[in-house]
Amino acid sequence: MDEHLITTHQECLQMLLREIRQQAGLRQSELAARLGRPQSFVSKYESGERRLDLIELRQVCQAIGISLEEFVHRFERSLLS
Repeated sequence: MDEHLITTHQECLQMLLREIRQQAGLRQSELAARLGRPQSFVSKYESGERRLDLIELRQVCQAIGISLEEFVHRFERSLLS
């Protein structure tokens, strides 16, 4: 796969993670508290310094109040725009 395409997809993922947190009205520290993690955990995956595995992504979605399925649908739509 093209390196540029991977970078673009990663950037879309980071933007969506930040967007869903903000739409839920949560600061990074508030989401981190819900996850039982330090604020730097949220900061690092939103900035791309860290990647989430599927289990962590599911936990983030649950903490925000969005299903993993809805998150994936929104991610796929963001790649098309």
